[in-house]
Amino acid sequence: MNTNSDKLQQTYNELLEFKLVLTKAGGILASSHNHAASAERELDENIYDREVDEGNAYLLEQGVHQGSSGNSGVRFVSGIILKSKALAFERMLFRATRGNMLFNQAPAGEPVTDPISGEEVEKTVFVVFFSGEQAKAKILKICDSFGASCYPVPEEMIKQRQIFNEVSARLSDLEVTLDAGIQHRNKALESVGSQLWRWTIMVKKEKAVYDTLNMLNFDVTKKCLVGEGWCPIFAKSQIKDCLQRATLHSNSQVGIIFHEMDTLESPPTYFRTDKFTNAFQEIVDAYGVARYQEANPAVYSVVTFPFLFAVMFGDWGHGICLLLGALVLILREKKLSSQKLGSFMEMAFGGRYVILLMAIFSIYCGLIYNEFFSVPFHIFGKSAYECREKSCSDAHTAGLLKVRDPYPFGVDPSWRGSRSELPFLNSLKMKMSILMGVAQMNLGIVLSYFDARFHGNALDIRYQFIPQMIFLNSLFGYLALLILIKWCTGSQADLYHVMIYMFLDPAGDLGENQLFWGQKELQILLLLMALVAVPWMLFPKPFILKKLHKERFQGHTYRFLGTSEMDPDSEPDSARARHDDFNFSEVFVHQMIHSIEFVLGAVSNTASYLRLWALSLAHSELSTVFYEKLLLLAWGYDSLIVKSAGLVVFAFATAFILLMMETLSAFLHALRLHWVEFMNKFYHGDGYKFKPFSFALLADDED
Repeated sequence: MNTNSDKLQQTYNELLEFKLVLTKAGGILASSHNHAASAERELDENIYDREVDEGNAYLLEQGVHQGSSGNSGVRFVSGIILKSKALAFERMLFRATRGNMLFNQAPAGEPVTDPISGEEVEKTVFVVFFSGEQAKAKILKICDSFGASCYPVPEEMIKQRQIFNEVSARLSDLEVTLDAGIQHRNKALESVGSQLWRWTIMVKKEKAVYDTLNMLNFDVTKKCLVGEGWCPIFAKSQIKDCLQRATLHSNSQVGIIFHEMDTLESPPTYFRTDKFTNAFQEIVDAYGVARYQEANPAVYSVVTFPFLFAVMFGDWGHGICLLLGALVLILREKKLSSQKLGSFMEMAFGGRYVILLMAIFSIYCGLIYNEFFSVPFHIFGKSAYECREKSCSDAHTAGLLKVRDPYPFGVDPSWRGSRSELPFLNSLKMKMSILMGVAQMNLGIVLSYFDARFHGNALDIRYQFIPQMIFLNSLFGYLALLILIKWCTGSQADLYHVMIYMFLDPAGDLGENQLFWGQKELQILLLLMALVAVPWMLFPKPFILKKLHKERFQGHTYRFLGTSEMDPDSEPDSARARHDDFNFSEVFVHQMIHSIEFVLGAVSNTASYLRLWALSLAHSELSTVFYEKLLLLAWGYDSLIVKSAGLVVFAFATAFILLMMETLSAFLHALRLHWVEFMNKFYHGDGYKFKPFSFALLADDED
């Protein structure tokens, strides 16, 4: 139902339309006055059984008027219609009257506020000349179906001016009334606005209290409310104190009883976090909320997540830019937390401490890679290499000689620009990615051991943890060992050849690819252990579970005799019902899927960690391209304009591509490595969050 102000505004818009129709239709009538006689003769020839008019006085009935043609009977309808409907409107009138009408139109000239919708639209003023009551009824129905507004317009100019003046006066009065109403409304809203937030919070609190009371059960015998809920163990004493204070303040005759209950339901999960660890916990919860008393991956993700990001993003120049952005968000923390931010800014502000750690680790990895916007620096001393000849260029050398001890920290700057730079960095980062992947996957399996040990699940330790550790480390742990031995000994062995022929020809001669004594025998042993680990994971656990289930319910499948009306399976918690719940085929299929997933995942997950190498290489090469092809190229010209343009383009490319798109890309890849490769080794994530009743959370709750 519209308010009074809405009705006044609608009336005001209708009068504006009427004023416009008076102006435009009056012009059409004046220009059509000379053509009225010819129009009348044309209608007389085509219309039979026409009705006799009562003089030449104009008839005003629902916007329909007789013309000025004496006793001729020519009438007209004037109104206004949407410009987009004018053509279809004219065609429909022509067909409905079989051409026995004359349609004139004039554009409104400026957008008109529609009285119904309140939107500004393009409209057209029209005048339809016709004869006869049947034509009149048809035209009015067509006007109504097309949404056209019909207004009465007299033919005489004197009456037109009189009505025009009356409408103008009425519009002036309405403008004054509407302005006064708007001013009064603004004052009322200003007075209410200061109290609205407080009133809203008060209503939300009342609603939340009654909503919680509706969850309680009423005990008729004791005439009290009984409620069941969850609370953290550390908060029991605080809850008891609060309940006692509530009893005293309310002057209740019956005290509140706080009693612990035993239940078979799984409790909700609650992790105590602060503003630093909350963002990491949200990242883990986006994958799935932990079960009750399940190992929390967020503890380890505080370090591993920003570190894996930095491995892909390693550049201490870009890391400093990220660090400055994170520090700005942290230093303006109080101000930004009280403001309403956009979606992107709110996401960045919520993860400000994640960005801080990512920046710090990026600076660390950038120092290892020795890259500052792709430029190496001699920060930790002189290079260990020099040119073979004094005249050679350090950037494009034909060969380097080692003249001193290795570079103290990170990659030697002399590798930059050499012919072996890309092969060296590719080999380094690829092997480093495999080492990190094997280490993190082993961490995930070790966490599954501690989780099983905490819950007293010896079957998972014997038939899941042990074979998984054997299988993973027999293959990829051995590969990580070969990488470390090759780095320490400086061997030229081909590790691709070693791993491939470990499966194709285990007893074959290694030749130059032998890294240590007894390597062939160790490879055969590891291969056999990996083969044994697969059935070890697959078969024992389902059969042992079946045996334990039979032993547990042996002798308990029969119950005491009852009446003939008793159904032995009517109670869901009966021994027979629980006995029938165990489905061996389902357990075996689940274990088979889990085993196959781990075996295939050990290969695919290790390969997935190579994204660390790929993204690190892509980031480094993009930085090099922007530095050499934009900044250095522009700096080679003598023109200050070219140098400035090159610097601006380099800054924008660095900011939007390397600091925004590459940051997002590395973040998503680090997220995938944690969700898929790390957390699936031990994390179920099928719990539900603990959501306490809190007035403090109502301010942020939009529901």
